[in-house]
Amino acid sequence: MKKREKHLGLRIDQETHDKIFYIAEYEGRSGSGQILYLMRKCIADFEREHGKIELDGKNG
Repeated sequence: MKKREKHLGLRIDQETHDKIFYIAEYEGRSGSGQILYLMRKCIADFEREHGKIELDGKNG
């Protein structure tokens, strides 16, 4: 059974938005794809430093 995807609303200033979408286009991603890439990179960096994050099913 496929896990249901979550939706995340995010408010950011115009300059940050424009720069993220500029980078996304440069790297061949959509804006959402770029944000997801950055989030996954952040998680990987955190886990590399602190160890794997273990979820118990109560976290969302």
